[in-house]
Amino acid sequence: MSFLRFILPKLSFFTESARTCIQAVIAIVRRRKVCSFVPMKILIGNQIREADRCTIEREPVASIDLMERASEAIAQWTGSHIPSGTPLRFFVGKGNNGGDGLAVARMLCHAGFDCTVQLVFDRSALSGECRCNLERLPGGVRMVEWEEVPADAVIVDAILGTGVQGKMTGPALEAVTAINALPNRVISIDLPSGMRTEFGNAGETMIRADVTLTPEFPKLAMLLPEAGEACGKVEVLPLGLDRQYIAEAETPYHYLTREAVRALLHPRPKFGHKGSFGHALLICGSEGMMGAGILSLGAALRSGCGLVTLHAPREERAAIQANYPSALLSLDPGRCFTQQPADLERYDAIGTGCGLGLRPETGIALGALLANYRRPVALDADALTFIAGDAALLRSVPAGSILTPHPGELRRLIGAWEDEAEKIARSTALAAELQSVVVVKGAHTMICLPSGEVWFNSTGTPGMAKGGSGDVLTGLLAGLLARGYGAVDAARIGVYLHGLAGEKCADRRSEEAMNSADLIDSLAEAWREII
Repeated sequence: MSFLRFILPKLSFFTESARTCIQAVIAIVRRRKVCSFVPMKILIGNQIREADRCTIEREPVASIDLMERASEAIAQWTGSHIPSGTPLRFFVGKGNNGGDGLAVARMLCHAGFDCTVQLVFDRSALSGECRCNLERLPGGVRMVEWEEVPADAVIVDAILGTGVQGKMTGPALEAVTAINALPNRVISIDLPSGMRTEFGNAGETMIRADVTLTPEFPKLAMLLPEAGEACGKVEVLPLGLDRQYIAEAETPYHYLTREAVRALLHPRPKFGHKGSFGHALLICGSEGMMGAGILSLGAALRSGCGLVTLHAPREERAAIQANYPSALLSLDPGRCFTQQPADLERYDAIGTGCGLGLRPETGIALGALLANYRRPVALDADALTFIAGDAALLRSVPAGSILTPHPGELRRLIGAWEDEAEKIARSTALAAELQSVVVVKGAHTMICLPSGEVWFNSTGTPGMAKGGSGDVLTGLLAGLLARGYGAVDAARIGVYLHGLAGEKCADRRSEEAMNSADLIDSLAEAWREII
């Protein structure tokens, strides 16, 4: 696509017919670029090792050279994020992870870093590739045995990789325990030592890293609350594993990236009008909880849909119109949701639950709404509480809807789970039962599809853990559904944008000071980044 950057500014020099032809070619190239995009898969179990094996066989490339490629990516990231005067202490294991660490130490030593290597196991225990990289170390890399780590050193964890099975014992456990007791910043290679790649990490000892540098795709465990906190910030680095193997590998797990979201976006026709882009209805808010409805409304107005109507108690209309004069109003005579809005069929999608309250009359009105409306609905908060307590109400959720529970609401919907594997299984079963999307909110928000696929979000910040953030997401999702996106695409776009807006807020206001209202204005920045 580099020729586009050259040719676009120069179109004015061509004749009108030539410009038309060039623009047509550019459009075709751009469409092909989008169509050729392959979503990032999260491989599991033996697939991770198979991807390496297929790359070695098909490229072909020697195993030691593939290790060198991964190490170059890790060294480049480290060299560009750590000041060159910072001492680096490498804790090195006996397998491929240790070999990566030794190769990175060599490369960074050549780049001028002060690198020290501490072998966790005896030299006689090292694998062939690990021993080869040990022999390649330049004289400038110092070798030590359990020497005190300087307070200003960055620790590089290269002890254990993806092959962890069973409980960690012996020298590896001693090293991990010692590192966790230090105040130093820690960078883990591939994944924090001691962590299993998928499930079974609860209560296990593992490195508590500040940053984890993982090749090609994140490991599933990094995205789950069972152990994901131990990874710190996850950075996915390109490795160039065999594309054919990855394309053909069957896994239900995917990682939601900017490229994946861009490939989903609908064009905005030049001659479109407000009626072309959908009409969203929000049924949100009640006496004393109108802020939730206003937050949802603000997000829906940033979603790209053409019209947004908020159905809310009549007495709250002044606050709504003062905040968002471009919104339409449907007024309820009660202090909460008690009466169906007129002519439901004119709305392309509905968002409800935020600030509804749990009065009995609201439950009755919600039941009537779900019985009468068969288009997509985004359900959150109090709406989820109502349907979790009423099986008939749950069954009446229209197919193609989106449910957005936080962990507490999810428990009410699917029951308690023993571990993360059971939570995922139950969440995807609910999505399949309702033929809808279940969005489990949290760090790396989990999007469960009726097909059994699970997408984990790559955007977001702990600063979003504030009241009202979920209300913003509900309004955004309702607007995207009305805009014409199906539930699957609306969920992926909305969750990614919501998290990206949170990152923009944190950059500008800090994680501590940002609040949910800030997210609404930051949605504009998030849209600008992905369009």
